[in-house]
Amino acid sequence: MDIGDMIPADDSVRLLSAVMERMDYSKLEAAYSRVGRIERSPKRLFKILVYGYMNGIYSSRKLEQACRRDVNFMYLLGREKVPDHATLARFRSERLTDVIDDLFTQLVRQLADAGELSLSSVFIDGTKLEANANRYSFVWKKSTQKHEQKLQEKMKGELPALAAGFGLRFYAGERIKAKDLKKLRKRLKTLQAQQVIVFVHGKGQRKTALQRAVETVEQYLARQKTYDDYNHSFGERNSFSKTDRDATFLRMKEDHMRNGQLKPGYNTTLAVDAEYIVGAAISQERSDSQTLIPMLKKLQGLGYTKPVADAGFESEENYTWCEENELTAFIKPSNHEKAKTRKYKSDIGRRENMPYDESSDSYRCHRGHPIRAAYEKKTRSKAGYAIVTTVYTCTECAGCPHKAQCIKGKSKTPLEERHKNLYVSKTFLRQRQQMQERIQSKAGILLRINRSIQVEGAFGVLKQDMGFRRFLMRGSIKVQTEFLLLCMGYNLNKLHSKIQNDRCGSYLHIPKTA
Repeated sequence: MDIGDMIPADDSVRLLSAVMERMDYSKLEAAYSRVGRIERSPKRLFKILVYGYMNGIYSSRKLEQACRRDVNFMYLLGREKVPDHATLARFRSERLTDVIDDLFTQLVRQLADAGELSLSSVFIDGTKLEANANRYSFVWKKSTQKHEQKLQEKMKGELPALAAGFGLRFYAGERIKAKDLKKLRKRLKTLQAQQVIVFVHGKGQRKTALQRAVETVEQYLARQKTYDDYNHSFGERNSFSKTDRDATFLRMKEDHMRNGQLKPGYNTTLAVDAEYIVGAAISQERSDSQTLIPMLKKLQGLGYTKPVADAGFESEENYTWCEENELTAFIKPSNHEKAKTRKYKSDIGRRENMPYDESSDSYRCHRGHPIRAAYEKKTRSKAGYAIVTTVYTCTECAGCPHKAQCIKGKSKTPLEERHKNLYVSKTFLRQRQQMQERIQSKAGILLRINRSIQVEGAFGVLKQDMGFRRFLMRGSIKVQTEFLLLCMGYNLNKLHSKIQNDRCGSYLHIPKTA
């Protein structure tokens, strides 16, 4: 019996098969060893995985079950034997990791060649997805540093005296390293061999002073190795999970207890054009601002000139990068909504509410006193971008009746002794003003409306409709593979929906007007 006769002509599985047949699988086939034979067709296994992600089936065991029971999966298999769940899991975690980027790019290229992408404006946003890790397996950087410092102090106090008791020298430098402890242990072991001392274990046994010294050094060595291992895993992060060391503890949107509980997860970023996902990335960053430039670098080959992003992506570094690469960015300033409120406009301590004199490069406070430029402060961002901040200071704050309303923020210095300071990056100020004008233009309003519809809509479909709220795999490389499979499934569902509703070639949603 031909199973294809049971499947409707407009079913999404036929579209999936047609699109997948046009792809080049040479890199995927090269991922297999030349020694031996390939038991299952890599192309068919890839089709099964993507079709599973299209229909919200992510577990390898459920995929195997679907291949035995579901007509559409049988159609994709052809006359091949049903793959075992271990075969599917191994294919996803080992074979696909190096080639999934190429396969995803091929799908995006097919959409572009079919005229489904505008290749002009791209909408970027991020959300946090939970990792497949124990929620209570956290390791905190500050706590690790505190305990390591206590251990170092304890070792510096004990080990020189311990070594001197056996006629050995132990130099405690600024920091005792694991290799120093190994050398001390080796010397103590040499003494044991020379004196022919047998170490005893168990109840009722009396340990020699040398054995107790060796065990003390070994305990310190084990703890120091643990702290070295933790510090290596931290990198630039403040936390990680023991069960998935690439996962960072982040504040999720699903906070049912409303207590700000942190969970292990990844910061996922999407780039959407004409409702299709054209770029997807996994990051360990807690904020979105550091993820914009890596995403735009990924999209450089497609020729996008108008990146559109939310307030979380605003930074001087991002603005400057877009200017240097001749991109007309539409990024909403972080104070855009707050600036409309009455409280914001009446706050006398805000720089925005103070008149600026360009000739003298100074601001005027609420009482009319000048706030003059004192010096320039140079800092660098996390990625190494140089920021020049001008510090403005008011020298006539003594006895001012508006001081409590003007000078805010916590400080150990009493309010009477403090002066009003303004920290202004002139480059960022110019860029934000230009952006404010750009997003309020007719084109800017249309693009901002579409950003909230398209990219936030994509996240809504992935998390709610497709039920994907937690990764199945562990490690950033495998998680990236799983996320790209999900995005490919989303794109094929979207293409099928557009074909069925006769919406092909539509790029932007035009808002209805009365």
